[in-house]
Parts: sequence; C-alpha cells; structure tokens
Amino acid sequence: MGLFKDKSTFRKFTEKVTNVIVGNPNIDEEFYEELEESLVISDIGIETTDKIMDMLRKRINAKYLTKPEDIKRALADVIAEIVDKGDRNKLSSDYPLVILMIGINGGGKTTSIGKLANMFKERGHSVLLAAADTFRAAAADQLVEWGNRSGVRVIRHEEGTDPAAVIYDAVQSARANDIDVLICDTAGRLQNKTNLMKELEKMDKIISREYPEASRETLIVLDSTTGKNAISQAKEFSEIADITGIVLTKLDGTARGGISITVTDEYNLPIKFIGVGEGIHDLKEFDPKEFAGGIFDE
Repeated sequence: MGLFKDKSTFRKFTEKVTNVIVGNPNIDEEFYEELEESLVISDIGIETTDKIMDMLRKRINAKYLTKPEDIKRALADVIAEIVDKGDRNKLSSDYPLVILMIGINGGGKTTSIGKLANMFKERGHSVLLAAADTFRAAAADQLVEWGNRSGVRVIRHEEGTDPAAVIYDAVQSARANDIDVLICDTAGRLQNKTNLMKELEKMDKIISREYPEASRETLIVLDSTTGKNAISQAKEFSEIADITGIVLTKLDGTARGGISITVTDEYNLPIKFIGVGEGIHDLKEFDPKEFAGGIFDE
C-alpha cells in the first residue's frame, strides 16, 4: 500500500502536471512554460519551481526524453532528489530523546503526538507525554485520550498554568523512570508570537539544564490541506524555534501536493513523518522516493 492509503492525495497535482506532459507532443518552450505554470498552481513556490524546471530540462536534454511516461518518471526523480535530506529525514535514534511538537492548533499536532507515541511503544520503547499546551481548553484531555489508547502516561497540570512547569515535571519523571522518549505538546498561539517564543525558550532552557544527556528534536506539524498557509507557518515558526523536521498531516484527502515540496526546499527542513489517516497507525516514516513515486502512482 506504500505511504498513501488513498491515491487521491495528489490527484489535483497529478492531473495538472500529467495533462501538460501528455497533451504536448513537442518538448518545446511552450511545453516548459505550461508545465511551470502547472507546478505553481499546485502550490509549489516560484524558487522551487525554477529549481525543478532547471533540473528537469537538464535530464530531458541529457537523455533525449520524449515519451510522457519517461518525462513523468524524470519529474518524480527530480522531486525525490529535492525532498531527500539524507539522514535528516530520520528521527534521532539516540536515547533518551526529547521531542518538542510545535504548530498551530487544528493542524493535527495532538493526533500526531498520539500516533508517534504508539509507534515508539510498539517498537519496545518507554514513552512519556507532556501536556504543555495549557492554554487551549481540553488540550490535555485530548492528549490523555491518545495516551490511554497506547498505554502511555501523560504529565499534565491545570488549564492556564505555566507550560514550562509541565515540562519541568515531565523531565523529572522521565529521568527518574529511565524513559526512552519524552514527547511534549506545546501551545499553537502563533498570533501571539512573542509570548510563544518566550515559552519555547523557557522550555528549551529547562530541558537543557535538567536533561543535558537527552538528544533533542523539534518537529513542526503542518496541515497539508492548507496550501500556502502551511508554508507561511513554517516561516513563522522557523523564526522562533530551531526546527529539526516536519510532520506533514492530512495527506489522506485531495490536498495539493506542492506545499510539501516547497517547505522542505525553501526552508531546508526534512520531512520526517506523514499522516495518511485518522487511525493510530496512520503515521508513516517519510521515504523520498516512495513519496515522489506516489505522486504519479509509480
């Protein structure tokens, strides 16, 4: 079944690009202009589109490609090369590991934490969750619900309390109980960026001071259905946090595929996981070649 349960994920993206490739018998400037336009319409940024077109032109010319299937395959290879960040696409395998999950509310952050916790648990790791989004009503309740589904304990405080206090208690518990992976939910109040930055800085200092032996990951959760808004969120959060990777959610619908390519290229951020459904097992490790091949049903 691969990365995608539902091949409609990239339908809009695929249809636009395929129509250009199949509908142009000649590989001329008109072909390249139409293909470039189809990429931009599919939410791929201008700079990334220019890079894709330049790489594709070179491959077409070097291999004298004329058949639509060969050109589609060459385009998939180009996209795979752009989103492939090597070892950075993989989550740290050094334990203990602390993962800070950031992103706006509604993007699938809590759901992704639950799926990630279950993934670690099934691989034999001990896991602890920290409900440090203390400002959103029911945020901790949702995290506890996910924790219960995979048998993972959640450290929580009362709503409205200092998020850093939750992190402090979670770190102490993780150290005392030799926990392999501590996953921390955080607030997604990007409209109040200054306060959010201060909160994240405070959390970071506590983890560094109290848990210096732990390896670290800071993952931004982006909703693939939001198009260019996801790109804007990546930019905004990159300014207030040292992001190590992306969790791309909601790739089970008819989302445009372009934003995933643009975000990882423009901000040099590796995609580490993709969410392909609502089930607890519907979080998949990112594979660049499988991802690019999935765009064209390869």
